[in-house]
Amino acid sequence: MSSAHYTKSVALVGMMGAGKTSLGRKLARRMGLEFQDSDAEIEKRSGLTIPEVFSSYGEEYFRKAEYSVIERLLGDSQIVLATGGGAFTFPKTQELLKQRTVTIWIKVEFDTLWERVKGNTQRPLLQTSDPIQTLKDLCNEREPVYAKADIIVDSTNMNATDTIQLMQDSLADWAK
Repeated sequence: MSSAHYTKSVALVGMMGAGKTSLGRKLARRMGLEFQDSDAEIEKRSGLTIPEVFSSYGEEYFRKAEYSVIERLLGDSQIVLATGGGAFTFPKTQELLKQRTVTIWIKVEFDTLWERVKGNTQRPLLQTSDPIQTLKDLCNEREPVYAKADIIVDSTNMNATDTIQLMQDSLADWAK
């Protein structure tokens, strides 16, 4: 599908470990659009890793900075944007994304998410005494919010190629 069918950018939302960055890069390539990752941009602009931003300034500061970065990245050109896992749960950012993008929730079952993120020290919200329970709690809190996305793609039992195709097909249906 070419991006010419609609004028909005595409924003991928979902839990950490859902594959927003890797799938976003591939989707952007297929659509002939630029790819941006809000977490990567925050790190580039701040000179700090996401865990360093969290530990130095806290989550509230991070969410405000994330909003500003996403607003700037969306600019005037059409892009595919991978957001941080909590971006869509911040009301102001969710509103911005709903206005300016087609949002796609990349839904993945818990066990797959855990396999992808366990032991990863770059996930500040999982640096707890019980990261499995923390991830379960985050999934339970966030899933009703992610469900507000324009499109839901359950990639649990799909490979990347099939997931990208489902996203493209869903975008084509959305544009009708």
